[in-house]
Amino acid sequence: MPQTHPALAVGRLLLFNLLGALLVFSWLSPDLPFWTEVDDAVFFTTNGWLTEENGAWVWLVAATNARLFDVVSFFILLAIFLWAIARDPVPEQRMLRWGGIGITMLLVAVFMAQGVRMVIDYTHPSPTLGYQEVNLVTEMVDFSTKDSSGSSFPGDRGVNLFLFTAFMWRYAGLRVMLVSLVAAAILSAPRILSGAHWFSDVYFGALAINLIIAPWFLLTPIGPAMARGITAGMARVQELLPGR
Repeated sequence: MPQTHPALAVGRLLLFNLLGALLVFSWLSPDLPFWTEVDDAVFFTTNGWLTEENGAWVWLVAATNARLFDVVSFFILLAIFLWAIARDPVPEQRMLRWGGIGITMLLVAVFMAQGVRMVIDYTHPSPTLGYQEVNLVTEMVDFSTKDSSGSSFPGDRGVNLFLFTAFMWRYAGLRVMLVSLVAAAILSAPRILSGAHWFSDVYFGALAINLIIAPWFLLTPIGPAMARGITAGMARVQELLPGR
């Protein structure tokens, strides 16, 4: 739970950064074609499932790549967030405290998104644009969905889902983190299943970014200080409201 974590955990910070660096090495090394082979295997296997004979599966993949599913994903994460708040062992001002944690998470997400765009100029199109004669869910259903992207690396949804999981681990404990991790895997899967993202866009790109950047906020005093400052600011605003 939140109060049991040290403000600075150098050992774990270095461990996660090392894991992130190893992922980057596995991606960049010309002697390790692991990611290329996995990407092709996952894409051609899952794309082969998208046929007229598998109408129910095609509809499910298409539906989970529609805009409305983003709303469903939001409410799933909100439910986990509220569960984390309910499990907080310190009831005093926990809504304000978790409000500060939530806003800090959003600020870190923005920092990560902008920082990645500034530092990483590499990207690539989705597999459905890289190969010819592939099965496209957009051609099999009569509603708007997504099965391609001109710039699919890294998987933005995956980056945010893994960051959410990291915050839940830091502030809500192992049980909430495990549920968040399962949710992250499920909610990031539709883009891979439709061919809009490569497997590595999520499980290399999004994961490596979180392993390298998120620990500097969650395993140092930076993140907790941000959350405390935001919580204190909201508490002052609350005191100034009429009727307080």
